Amino acid sequence: MLHRIRALALSTLAFLALAAAPARAQMGGTIKFYIGAAPGGPVETYARVLADHMSRTLGANIVIEVRPGANGVVAANVVQDAPADGRSVWVATQSMIEINPLVYSDLRWKIDDFMPVIKGVEAPLALVTNPEVPAKTLPELIDWIRKNPGKLSMSSYSPGTPGHFLGVQMNERFGLDLAQVPYKGSAPQITDTLGGYSKLGFFQTAPVIPHLQAGALRAIAVTSARRFSPMPDTPTFTELGYPDFLATVWYGLLVKKGTPADVVAKIAEAAKAAHADKQVQVAFKALGVDVVAVTEPNFGASIRAGAEHWGRLVKATGFKATE
Repeated sequence: MLHRIRALALSTLAFLALAAAPARAQMGGTIKFYIGAAPGGPVETYARVLADHMSRTLGANIVIEVRPGANGVVAANVVQDAPADGRSVWVATQSMIEINPLVYSDLRWKIDDFMPVIKGVEAPLALVTNPEVPAKTLPELIDWIRKNPGKLSMSSYSPGTPGHFLGVQMNERFGLDLAQVPYKGSAPQITDTLGGYSKLGFFQTAPVIPHLQAGALRAIAVTSARRFSPMPDTPTFTELGYPDFLATVWYGLLVKKGTPADVVAKIAEAAKAAHADKQVQVAFKALGVDVVAVTEPNFGASIRAGAEHWGRLVKATGFKATE
């Protein structure tokens, strides 16, 4: 009888431990993920995959709200105007939080007005050309551009983003005269490059990888410190001798400053569990991004370092956002 009671007690304790583990992170109710990027793009896909897993951990209904406009400013404003209770989460990208405060003169918030939760995934940018471009390596490309002065332009997926400023940096670094042509999103940039209207540019890797794999576009180099796993045959600028071309685009979660620490911890715990899930990782790999899952204090430190890095280029160009 004692053995039966002990066994029952142990099994009950085990059940309670298992039940208590997810309960620590449970919030219940409704949480809204605000996305400042174009609908149907990689940021929304990232958010939906994450929300599906986190909703189960948090015991909450996570609703996706797509609020594009001004490179994420519209979505950030919504979160900034909401209560600091963790129910409004900004699904941000590196340029939205690190660069926007540098280029928008009328911005209503600063970096410190948000609390970093997790830098979930990241990917480098890729210098990509139309296959009609005769160059296949970076030295060949620089030589070809120099032989066509005033005839070529450098595209980017949006003004005031790393792709835009890397184009400016390329002009300065190699003494080129490429006109900068920022598009309003990756889709039109890719369409014009596929059609040959634009010959080269810095691209987000996630939407361009299928076209690279199909041979419709060609990658010259990527901006990561090490070779990017979805593009193993493409060299980095660093290994080609240009470590100053180091940049990544990340997607992550932030909440309004003043959100209670225990609430932030619950969201971070659920987010970490999601990024560690094998099925979620498979989905992110298909999206063309690498899982990093960086939380505080390292995430906040990386945001400040990124703002300092891009601040030098923004100041050098004098760029100011107009919308």
